[in-house]
Amino acid sequence: MKYVKRGSDLLVISEDIFSLAQTLDCGQAFRWEERADGKWHSVVKAVPLTVYETQEGVVFENTDEELFCRVWKDYFDFDTDYGSIRKSFSDDLYLSRAMDFCGGIRLLRQEPWEALCSFIISQNNNIPRIKGIISRLCSAFGDDLGGGDFSFPSAERLAVMEPEELAPLRAGFRAKYIVDAARKVSSGEVPLYSLEKLPLEEGLEALMKIKGVGPKVACCALLYGCGKKDAFPVDVWVKKILAELYPDGFPFGDSPCKGVAQQYLFHYRRFSPDFDENRSEKNEA
Repeated sequence: MKYVKRGSDLLVISEDIFSLAQTLDCGQAFRWEERADGKWHSVVKAVPLTVYETQEGVVFENTDEELFCRVWKDYFDFDTDYGSIRKSFSDDLYLSRAMDFCGGIRLLRQEPWEALCSFIISQNNNIPRIKGIISRLCSAFGDDLGGGDFSFPSAERLAVMEPEELAPLRAGFRAKYIVDAARKVSSGEVPLYSLEKLPLEEGLEALMKIKGVGPKVACCALLYGCGKKDAFPVDVWVKKILAELYPDGFPFGDSPCKGVAQQYLFHYRRFSPDFDENRSEKNEA
């Protein structure tokens, strides 16, 4: 990986395939917004970022090498060898096609509480509505960072609230799940920040102590928030993929990176022209 300073910005040149658009728009995170000029903007760990792709690499605005290495290198999972991961799946027909279509996806290493809370909100929801609820959550209870940006509110901030106080979010039944999660995480009953070091099954068991958190949300929290690449969330899209493409069983069920395979297949199945049925469902989470 190479860094080139350009004024206040940093050009990052990756030695591996990396697609910013595929990574930020594949359903794993909900605060990134593509602007009219093609640049992407979000707030991660209370740090605002505008980022965009060029033919040379990815430009991180108002970023120096120290900030990149402290926040963004880990967040975009640049230390993981995705070339080796893709190679391990390359003999599979459907995964090979999926990687040809969206092999530039990397799994974001999101802040664990934000990932958990976001996927609680995602239940029985569509992407525009999920984004709206999360935006209102941040502007109502996060810190004002200026410029229209807000941090994601901490578990401790939300733990002292009652579900009724979240009514302005228009989150519906999910409000009581958000508060229960906040209380169990902030009290340590659910050791969210230790789950990365635990076996997958122990992490799932811990997260499912939270009201409204089942296997799918727990797997998403572990995969996207705790770096557990062996987590394999199964939603309606993944059920469809497994039934259509792998009726005899998924051949990589024991892979330590099966969560990466899931993300390739998920994005491929939703957006590839190989599947020509009506795509009115593509905004479903």
